[in-house]
Amino acid sequence: MRQGKSGCSDRQLSPEKTEAILEGGMKEFLARGYAATSMDRVAIAAKVSKATVYSHFQDKESLFIALIQRLVEQKFQSIFGAADEQILQMTPQVVLRNFANRALDGGINEPQFLNFMRLILGESGRFPQLARAFVRNIEQTAFRSLCHYFANCPHLKLADPEATARIFIGAIVHYMIVQEMLHGRDILPMERDRLIDTLINLIITERAEYP
Repeated sequence: MRQGKSGCSDRQLSPEKTEAILEGGMKEFLARGYAATSMDRVAIAAKVSKATVYSHFQDKESLFIALIQRLVEQKFQSIFGAADEQILQMTPQVVLRNFANRALDGGINEPQFLNFMRLILGESGRFPQLARAFVRNIEQTAFRSLCHYFANCPHLKLADPEATARIFIGAIVHYMIVQEMLHGRDILPMERDRLIDTLINLIITERAEYP
């Protein structure tokens, strides 16, 4: 059976079974890790046959990458969605605060997201292709949107919009990793608003230095 780039076959497949397999895969990966999860276990968790799993996803890596894509779509694509055009017309302070808060809310308030991120980080040494797939999807959504905003916002004249976008997102991701994933809130406490305020002030200051 011919497979498409996403790992799914080209014939029409059941959305309900696809969702069941994704949910079963997420459950197994989080419970057992990537290496110990098998397509047999995923089929049992999804309550479908093994043949059905393979008709939707050609192998375990394709299933894992599909979960990454779904995670990114759910948590990051909506940060600068079409419905937020009105926000994008506001001052950079408002836009960037909205971006940072939505990115942090999308991660911190969802335990499954944090656990899946821990899994990706934990497996990145043995399975670097999984980490690369995650970075690639982030690059195509959250980072690309923010970089485009920095490069085209008439109120900002940044010397390097791409580097600024990486610094901004990098600080948010570091906050989530240290404060939430690594349980470092008591060791390295940092108020969320303090971090966001400082990031925004740094960017606005650079704007002032490059009129």
